[in-house]
Amino acid sequence: MTHDILVLGATGKTGRRVVGALAKAGASVRAASRSGAVRFDWSDPSTWQPALTGATGAYVIAPHDPRAIAPFVEQAEAAGLSHLVLLSGKGLDDIPGDIFTSMHAAEAAVRASSLPWTVLRANNFAQNFSEELWQPGIREGVLALPVDDTPEPFVDVHDIAEVAALVLTSGDAHAGQTYNLTGPEALTFDEAVEKISKALGRPVELVRPSPDEYREILLGAGLPEPVVTELNGMYDAMRKGLLATPTDDVSRLLGRPTTSFDTYVAGALDAWR
Repeated sequence: MTHDILVLGATGKTGRRVVGALAKAGASVRAASRSGAVRFDWSDPSTWQPALTGATGAYVIAPHDPRAIAPFVEQAEAAGLSHLVLLSGKGLDDIPGDIFTSMHAAEAAVRASSLPWTVLRANNFAQNFSEELWQPGIREGVLALPVDDTPEPFVDVHDIAEVAALVLTSGDAHAGQTYNLTGPEALTFDEAVEKISKALGRPVELVRPSPDEYREILLGAGLPEPVVTELNGMYDAMRKGLLATPTDDVSRLLGRPTTSFDTYVAGALDAWR
């Protein structure tokens, strides 16, 4: 069977790796982004239908505007897609709906659709340390986050991409399933930063501002209020232990060991130099 799969956010942290994993699996990929050959912009609904037409499945990341997802799913139904795979967040059932509004809305719309769907609920990405979110602090030698000693099983984005590709090329085998994708071991942020520091051969300090202090740091850096609220909500969920327990979903689905944090660090050193 030919798989012509639409990947939204194809230049992003997960999307570009999903494109690679699908290509490796032999699927035909429509790599969609706001400026790519296949144009897709959540804020411009006129770009949705051309991207969807003829696709057999789609990899979807929740849009920032929660109002956009339901109309998109309706268009996906009308286009005759055979599968939607949604990237979401682990522990979402225990997080208030006024925090991660986009993820809550996306899951509700996908689950209510007539299409076969699969939800991938992922922990914090290991790549957050080396791409965008926490990378500047690591490079500067001081990472400031409102965390405590609750551990986190950081998941490698390559594992997420391989799972997404598997699900999207396996027909209905994973329809109606929700998978919790984590790393193989739970590490505190102190332990994670220590591993990075040791591999780099230079000190990296973890400092812990309060949630209110962190909020002011983010606002001072120019982040919009909704993003600040969601980030603080994420750290609150982490401190409550909602994300602390590893699962075996990655290894079970892929039939290989889940990528360890040490393996991730060894391959990411250039990002911090």
